[in-house]
Amino acid sequence: MVARHIIFSGTVQGVGFRFTAHRMAARHQLTGYVRNLSDGTVEMLAQGSAGDIEDCIRDIQQSLIGHIREIKTEEAPPNPRYADFRITF
Repeated sequence: MVARHIIFSGTVQGVGFRFTAHRMAARHQLTGYVRNLSDGTVEMLAQGSAGDIEDCIRDIQQSLIGHIREIKTEEAPPNPRYADFRITF
């Protein structure tokens, strides 16, 4: 298992982004969370196989085409605390 810390920027709040990310993460059997940040970006911690994380990000991009301007991804240490994928606040 690997983990990725991802920041999505653009018009990513108020467009159903977190619910779309939650649905895609469940489809790819990822654990972690997604939440809005006060600067208008969306933060996501995704844990699972590297391929499933990349596929999830691609699916989010395709579902929200035109809303995402930039995606910043960095490796993170896996956190066993997350047994599922959640929308947090």
